[in-house]
Amino acid sequence: KQAVAEAWRNITAVGGRPLAITDNLNFGNPERPEIMGQFVGCLKGIAEACRALDFPVVSGNVSLYNETNGRGILPTPSIGGVGLLDDFSKSATLAFKAEGDAILLIGETQGWLGQSVYLRDICGREEGAPPPVDLAAEKRNGDVVRGMIHAGTATAAHDVSDGGLLIALAEMAIASGMGAQLLAAPASIVPHAYWFGEDQARYVVTVRAEEAGRVLAKMKGADVPCVRIGTTGGDAVEIAGEPRLSIAALKAGFEGWFPAYMKESGS
Repeated sequence: KQAVAEAWRNITAVGGRPLAITDNLNFGNPERPEIMGQFVGCLKGIAEACRALDFPVVSGNVSLYNETNGRGILPTPSIGGVGLLDDFSKSATLAFKAEGDAILLIGETQGWLGQSVYLRDICGREEGAPPPVDLAAEKRNGDVVRGMIHAGTATAAHDVSDGGLLIALAEMAIASGMGAQLLAAPASIVPHAYWFGEDQARYVVTVRAEEAGRVLAKMKGADVPCVRIGTTGGDAVEIAGEPRLSIAALKAGFEGWFPAYMKESGS
């Protein structure tokens, strides 16, 4: 379900209307009951998500018996989605557009860290349940974001996925070369879970500051979770009470590691 929902979100975040998916399902030996169980569970999850999001499977591929010395690979379903932009001039990009825009977080945040990139790469642990997927919330929140893009209300939009909220904001800052001043994490959620949790059905959207109040009121009326988390501007991503992180440092870390790695490998 999560893979289908993320593909749907990716298309929605640019203003596209999701139309269909193709899948590539990679598993171990299906003659082993536990592998067949994984395969069946995967198919059920994909089918449920596709029905809920009106996002049918139109093609795909299955690769089985992927094992080495009797040990199967982890179940690896890959999803590709296709959508339609009726008017490309009304599409959205993830780059911040102007200083002083309000940054809104759409979707509910609980700080879910199970199976997250933070847990794996920072803590060195791969454990816990993955985040739950509420398909009704995915549909509702995505439809609202797409409507904002088409109406010209959203000046930038990005879905929140691997790495969580702060990674999505960093990607927006890098793409625009513009920073952001962010409010501290709410007291009800520990900061690392708030910034790096991978709760589903979420988007970061910017709107002009003078429209923020109207948008928040409209979201409340539509029963869509939405909070203002900051303001665009400056040359760094700054969280209240935390050290600032310059766009230059973010860009160097994001774009420079691979050339540096290749240079070291060749020396």
